Amino acid sequence: MRIESIRLKNYKVFRDVHLTDIPNFLVVVGANGAGKSTLFDVFGFLHDCLKGNVRQALDARGRFREVLSRDATDPTILIEIQYRMQITGVERLVTYSLEIGERAGQPIVQREILRYKRGRYGSPYRFLDFTNGEGFAITNEEDFQKGDEELDRESQKVAPDTLAIKGLGQFERFKAATAFRQLIESWHVSDFHINAARGRKEASGESEHLSETGDNLPLVARYLFEQHPEAFKEMLDVMARRVPGIASVTPELMADGYLTLRFQDGTFKTPFLDRYVSDGTIKMFAYLVLLHDPKPHPLLCVEEPENQLYPKLMGELAEEFRLYAQRGGQVLVSTHSPDFLNAVNLEEVCWLVKREGATEIRRARDDAQIAAYMAEGDQMGYLWKQGFFEGADPA
Repeated sequence: MRIESIRLKNYKVFRDVHLTDIPNFLVVVGANGAGKSTLFDVFGFLHDCLKGNVRQALDARGRFREVLSRDATDPTILIEIQYRMQITGVERLVTYSLEIGERAGQPIVQREILRYKRGRYGSPYRFLDFTNGEGFAITNEEDFQKGDEELDRESQKVAPDTLAIKGLGQFERFKAATAFRQLIESWHVSDFHINAARGRKEASGESEHLSETGDNLPLVARYLFEQHPEAFKEMLDVMARRVPGIASVTPELMADGYLTLRFQDGTFKTPFLDRYVSDGTIKMFAYLVLLHDPKPHPLLCVEEPENQLYPKLMGELAEEFRLYAQRGGQVLVSTHSPDFLNAVNLEEVCWLVKREGATEIRRARDDAQIAAYMAEGDQMGYLWKQGFFEGADPA
């Protein structure tokens, strides 16, 4: 279920942008304040809307008026995502559209639509359509032998500040809503914190997938160590190549029930606890745990992975992200590292430019000069440092 395009209107600095033909691996650059974090936050916002409701997700970001673009002529936030998924053996382009407004000082879902083409021709059909908390969903959408007028509509009501896909997505009969809900719930928008990943952890809680903050790192390492030994060994082999001197990493269950990580340095006979290991070592290990997950997230967003890591590791880390994308997980990365950019291809890069308070999105492949230099063997990071990405200051 790969995201193919995203359109944003009046979402913070994005007054009206449409990013299309998104590749499996996309790297985003731009000056500070251009909107890199905001672009990734859109996915986190939808995830938060599902965990709670739209009001709570907006409150966490300063409330509706803080998220609405400055000087917006239409006081409505639009998020529209197109993605491809298999439906009855046929790959179809599905569009999810969400419009959020305000009524009596409270945010409401003004319109929520889920649509796709049932056949090769014709307009996309709406399988879910809600306005201000009331609408319908189709219950037999996969019966492609029936005409549009023969499909069964089920009228429903939801709270005005709640996504329809949240409630309807719990029921198998609403297949499109269920599939999109599951897609959003599986997104991983990284907010990794070194201190959260360090130290002893209780041997309970989520252990199969790394959390957004990385606070369950020892638990996931232990899970991989015990349940997926081949993946764990492959990860350690990569770790040994990336971090000189690290011979092994072992998750250890302590006598008091806490779990910790022990890193075996080749120069020491006794392993040492993770609190004595450098930030860079912990962060590289966490990224490898994330990227060697046996069940890749359909979408992985990571901001500035270069922090705390040696510049010479950037090329190899970029390749790890690309390999993850090839395994089935779409990857979006923002960076300020020319070394990271030097390892990516022309079609994998876009940059953000802020003009008069609003942000535009530009693709490197659409810039004739950048494309020509890359065809001659130049590298993206060097071109960025030399100022060829107009409006994206590398400083």
